[in-house]
Amino acid sequence: MRFTYPARLRHTGPDEIVISFRDLPECLTSGKDVAEALAEAADALEEAIAGRIDDIEPIPTPSARRAGEHQIAVPPDMAAKAALAIAFHESGLTRLAFAACLGVDDKVVRRMLDPRHRTAASRIHKALRTLGRELVVETRAA
Repeated sequence: MRFTYPARLRHTGPDEIVISFRDLPECLTSGKDVAEALAEAADALEEAIAGRIDDIEPIPTPSARRAGEHQIAVPPDMAAKAALAIAFHESGLTRLAFAACLGVDDKVVRRMLDPRHRTAASRIHKALRTLGRELVVETRAA
């Protein structure tokens, strides 16, 4: 899954632009201009994804962008954590069983699934491979 979500910008006043995400209705933010609103949107999106991981709520597949919408990317570290959370929950494994598959302690798995704990990309990559997934990094023009 590509973790870029369509966002709608709506001018609500001379110095306020509100951004919303139809895939994540709880994710709303604003800025005084487009640049600030887009920067705030990336932060809000990261927090919305982290909240869903924490609460063990589904992380939706991003919808296709519609005319007039902006694509906002989930920051890479959080996108990797989200991919791991999705794969882990779809696997049906317990944390203990997953830890055994990885050859690590349960605490390591708990930290890997914690969206606010920094985990090396190589460790997430290995965990995803264990679950039959591949972590792919992509760059594109901004």
